[in-house]
Amino acid sequence: MIELPHTFAASPIDRGETLRRDEEKLELLRQHPAAKFLLFEKLKVATSSDALRWHDAEEIKDLPQEQTIFLGLLDDQPVFALQTTSTEIEFTDCRQIAASIPTPETGILAHARAQLDWHQRNPYCAQCGAKSHPERGGQIRRCDGCEHHIFPRTDPVAIMLIIDEPGGDRCLLGKPLGRFANTPFYTSLAGFLEQGESLEEGVRREVKEEAGITVGQVRYHSSQPWPVPSQLMIGCHGIATTQDINIDPEEMADVKWFSRAEARAAVEGTNPEKLSVPGKMAIAHHLIGAWVYGEVDL
Repeated sequence: MIELPHTFAASPIDRGETLRRDEEKLELLRQHPAAKFLLFEKLKVATSSDALRWHDAEEIKDLPQEQTIFLGLLDDQPVFALQTTSTEIEFTDCRQIAASIPTPETGILAHARAQLDWHQRNPYCAQCGAKSHPERGGQIRRCDGCEHHIFPRTDPVAIMLIIDEPGGDRCLLGKPLGRFANTPFYTSLAGFLEQGESLEEGVRREVKEEAGITVGQVRYHSSQPWPVPSQLMIGCHGIATTQDINIDPEEMADVKWFSRAEARAAVEGTNPEKLSVPGKMAIAHHLIGAWVYGEVDL
């Protein structure tokens, strides 16, 4: 059985919406002896022995504080993310450490990394071009010129496992261009949703574009935050109404139908030389597994 929630979800933090409305209170929380700070350098996170490493206010007082974000309350303690530099602290790529820590901690990691990255990417106002500054503990930015509120952006991505027919025994998997082109690695098809497009329309469009397959029924399964930089993977299952594959060679190296037995072996990792799929960190793994083990009615 495939367990939920996904990696980068299930953060236990209370994001403290009411606290964010008082800048003086936020500053007092930042200086509180119980405050904890999760440090980042170039968007890599501070770690120790394959675990997140939190610091208190005393430990960070002499460090450069390039950007501080109020994450919220964790067990009633204020917690922050801090962008800094240090030669004394070990920093690890967030995707790498996410494989070693509990799922709730990956949710904290996703929140912190995505917000720090967003602030780095948006120092100016898109309306008038003036500089902007963080407010509400980093939840938003405000333009110094026109005072426009700037909100963080999350890009929605449809990711889907398509079945050949109702109750069918085959699923559609694709091999992306690039480093996987000459490997047995395949995954669920996926693509960014476009403006003025529903989730169902996006699923059908992407499958048609990448594989030449027409899709009828679409059913939502689950979603996964992906903080590199800030996406929301929206997982679906769908039923094909055509069978003949016609790939877009500019997007895909290959697309194939695979039997349930082949997909199950890939999920369980028993025949990686023939077919491999993303690991448990990825929502694609769970979409495939949910169908393989009969957890969805299609």
